[in-house]
This record gives sequence, C-alpha cells and structure tokens, in this order.
Amino acid sequence: MLDHLNQESFRQKSAEKFDGTSVLYSIKDKSIFKDKSVAIFGGGDSALDWAIELSNTSKVSLIHRRDEFRGAPASVQKIKELSEKNIISLFTKYSIKDVKGNGSLEEVEIKSEEGESKILKADYALGFFGLIMQLGPIAEWGLNLDKKAIPVNTENFETNKKGIFAIGDICTYPGKLKLILSGFHEGALAARGCFKYARPNEKYRFEFTTASNTIKDRLGVK
Repeated sequence: MLDHLNQESFRQKSAEKFDGTSVLYSIKDKSIFKDKSVAIFGGGDSALDWAIELSNTSKVSLIHRRDEFRGAPASVQKIKELSEKNIISLFTKYSIKDVKGNGSLEEVEIKSEEGESKILKADYALGFFGLIMQLGPIAEWGLNLDKKAIPVNTENFETNKKGIFAIGDICTYPGKLKLILSGFHEGALAARGCFKYARPNEKYRFEFTTASNTIKDRLGVK
C-alpha cells in the first residue's frame, strides 16, 4: 500500500483532476514522457531508476524530502553524476506543495524544510513513495504477531497457525534480511511446505530446471 501521508499530500493540493493522466504513481508506457518535463518525487529505487531512465528523453526534476536516498548505491551515484552534468535537476529536502495547470498539468510547486518555494515546469508528476505495512484482516487471524511482522518457522516458513505460511517482508525470524534474494529462498521452502498440505499422499519430487524435461516443457524452453 502506498505511504498515505505522501500520496495524500499530492491529492489534497488540487491534484485530483490530474490523477491518472499527468499525476501518476506507476508507469505503463514510458514513451508518453518523451520530450516532456517530468517531476519525480521519491528517494527509493523506483524514483531513482525512472529518473535515470527518463533523463535520456525527458527533462527530469527529482525531488526528495531528505538528503539521503534509499536506493542502490550505484543508482544514487548515477543521479549525482547526472545532477552535476545538469542532465537532471535535483532537489533534496524539498516536498510537494501544490500542482497547477489549466486542463493539464503545467507546474508543480515544491517547498524546502525552511519554507522556501520553487515553481518547476512539469507536464507530468510521478510519485514513487515508500510502502507501509498494513495487515488488514490478517491481524484478526490469530497469528503470533511481532509488531507488524509475523514470526515463522524457517524450516518451511509456516506461522503459528497450521497451514498459514508467510514469506517476504511480512515475516520475521532471527537473521532476517529484507532482500528479494531472501524472498526467493523463503518462497521455495514455503511452497514445499504447502505441497505437503495440498497433496499429502503424493511424494514431493525435487527437480532442477536445467535437467528436468517436465519443467522445461511447462516453461516452454529447451
């Protein structure tokens, strides 16, 4: 779920009429930004990656409310290099104040921590904000919650409730690393645990993609 504080700051500042057209929170077709002015808000990998990518064809302004970025170090370094070359306009310790336009977006107004305002020309505004954990109905399932995370058995990533498994950022265990690579490992072990419930009378067959003709046929590879 999007960070509501950040997304709401977009929408409460006259942005509703631009939602889905020139105020966007995801990108489906990057070609629409060619030769346009794009204001990107955020400090994580999505914001950095799209700022770098769109700088090849668009005039990009990257705005982040902090000096530090949460993205990959290589991406942060690339952003700084592009800023030094004036390929990207970088504004740190700034946040959205307002958006303006007649029919379509024309400008975004940003403000610094000290209250200084700047007007940036923008045909599009892109918001890439951090995620927050919201368990919703899961919080009522009787799971043994640790704050907003779910402790699991690392043998199969089953929770304290039989038949309920948790992987990814939502689960916790000693030595947990919130990495995509860790998620793949967790998913493989959880899938094996689920198999035992789904097909208790069937023997689990462990196969390698590179050697199994059955898996190759399913994936359509040779």
